[in-house]
Amino acid sequence: MVAADGHVVVDERRRLPGRGAWLHPDRGCLGRAERRRAFPRALRAKGVLDVAGLRHHVERLTRSADSAGGTVGAGTPRIQTGTRKQVDPS
Repeated sequence: MVAADGHVVVDERRRLPGRGAWLHPDRGCLGRAERRRAFPRALRAKGVLDVAGLRHHVERLTRSADSAGGTVGAGTPRIQTGTRKQVDPS
């Protein structure tokens, strides 16, 4: 995402000018970033930024992930359990 004209704009192709930032496609991460006022700081923008477009994008991604069975992005599961080997600490 980048800041453009007082709005946070999703830059999926990573081609828009300006300083960019990343955000997990998760409602919780978006909410925490909004509460912490992280967008102006991360994007080095002055004043308050409108995140309505970003919120809509995250909602759309999480809705499609929920309907796809809990996957995010390119169909990879968010959390993989049981794939790590246990190591003896001694």
